[in-house]
Amino acid sequence: MLTELSIKNFAIIHQLRLAFDDGLVIFTGETGAGKSIILDALEAVLGGRADTNFIRTGAESALIEATFKLSPEIAEPVRALLQAEDLMDDPDFVTLAREIRLEGRNTSRVNGRMVTATLQREIGAFLVDIHGQSEHLSLLKVRSHLRLLDRFANVEPLLADYQEVFAQLQKVRKDLQRLRQSEQDAARRVDMLTYQIQEIDAARLTPGEEEALRQERIRLANAESLATLSQNALLLIEEGTPETPGISEMLGEAVQSLQDLAKIDSATESYFERVESSLANLQDLAMDLRNYAENIEFNPRLLNKVEERIDLVNNLKRKYGSSVEEILAYGQRAREELETITHAEEHLEALAEQEAILLKALADKGNALSQARHLAAETLSRSVERELGDLKMDNARFKVSVDVRLDETGLPIDPDRRVAFDVNGYDQVEFLVETNPGEGLKPLVKIASGGETSRLMLALKNVLALADQVSTLIFDEIDQGIGGRVGMVVGEKLWTLSQQHQVMCITHLPQLAGYGGQHYKVTKAVVEGRTITDVIALEGEARQQELAQMLGPVGEGTLQSAREILRLVKERTRQG
Repeated sequence: MLTELSIKNFAIIHQLRLAFDDGLVIFTGETGAGKSIILDALEAVLGGRADTNFIRTGAESALIEATFKLSPEIAEPVRALLQAEDLMDDPDFVTLAREIRLEGRNTSRVNGRMVTATLQREIGAFLVDIHGQSEHLSLLKVRSHLRLLDRFANVEPLLADYQEVFAQLQKVRKDLQRLRQSEQDAARRVDMLTYQIQEIDAARLTPGEEEALRQERIRLANAESLATLSQNALLLIEEGTPETPGISEMLGEAVQSLQDLAKIDSATESYFERVESSLANLQDLAMDLRNYAENIEFNPRLLNKVEERIDLVNNLKRKYGSSVEEILAYGQRAREELETITHAEEHLEALAEQEAILLKALADKGNALSQARHLAAETLSRSVERELGDLKMDNARFKVSVDVRLDETGLPIDPDRRVAFDVNGYDQVEFLVETNPGEGLKPLVKIASGGETSRLMLALKNVLALADQVSTLIFDEIDQGIGGRVGMVVGEKLWTLSQQHQVMCITHLPQLAGYGGQHYKVTKAVVEGRTITDVIALEGEARQQELAQMLGPVGEGTLQSAREILRLVKERTRQG
């Protein structure tokens, strides 16, 4: 529900902060005082229209913030949206903000973080429905009718069963489509895959081979230099030069000297051990160098073979991957695809048989789901018409249309018919209404706006109260064209609806206003040459004065009528 609304520099509102309770919230005030401006601001913060015309004259920007407490019915989907975008703060509340700027782009925020207007609208759709002159109206979206009927009919278990089989069918059909496409390209593809597999297999590649080839090429290409360097090092270690003895010989002399030193001074024992170890390492090195030099191969023919092998690998890399490992992986995938194509006909037959079985099972599930919807549609239609009668729309007719769309490739719901279907079944659901006799039933989305629309919405909302998840409902001009007697009925209907939802209503009827748990009066005044809208919370005597003023000039008669309205409301709500 909406707990707090803050508006700054929006139209003729300078600064306004309102706190709301659950139940029925009433707004009253003279025409033009700014009641609709409050709705415009709320609609903007829900992601609706927000152009620069809304900015108060003289201001650089307008800012609207709204905080909502998440009801159990909408908490899960809203939290999912918030978590997906890393916007979660308090799991029980969400704050939306909209800043409209004269210069630059408008800014949308959720819990203080900038978001797209699209995401803000998506979240706002769970929070508020504004009925009357607004476009923010979920019941006027045909796609919502099926969902509302399903919740009213309590068909969640049937729908879940249907959707499980639907998912299986979708997977089978995806596999079929892939195989059929492969079958069309089979001959060309088989030739290509066979060539690729043979080419890769003929190369007899091994993982890590490329690096080994590069090292081998370096050794073969530099054999003369490697031999010279290793022989020179070996010469210096073992033989030395005419002027200088070999390193081994000199290190041996050092060993002898340090050995004699240690015999005299045992504290130098470690010196002898270290040089003796160095001599042993040097002798090992000389042995390794000798083996290395003996194995150096001057072989131009072998170098050519290595170069050819490297060229082969590079050629395969240009075709199949950036490394030997990727080439081998490509070859394995090609073998698997070739195997699939080779046995495609067998797979196609098996999948087609499985598709037929799943279509039959899905048709059975869909028929059970459709039957439950038809029964619920009749009940819903009768219930809404009764509500319309209470609201003095005795001649209005309402029908929940549950139809199908024929499709030759669709779901076989009986031996002679195939119909279009999707994840929600095959029923095409739409709310139809006739407000004037003789006009015929027409789609709800095409009915006129105004009080008649609002009363129809109220009737629907009362019947669908348990099925509708939106937690805050706002009715604008619901009293258009009705009198005081019907106003009491409408007020009672709104109060009943407020037991399931937070309900806000703008009204000019005191009989309706009397049912409010909270009552706000919207006023307009000129302060220092500027028009300013203000909102005052009414209680006690101030509220009686406002109800009396709505009835006519304030006097003892109108005050008594106001007190009588409040008495009747108290009596009816106590009974309710």
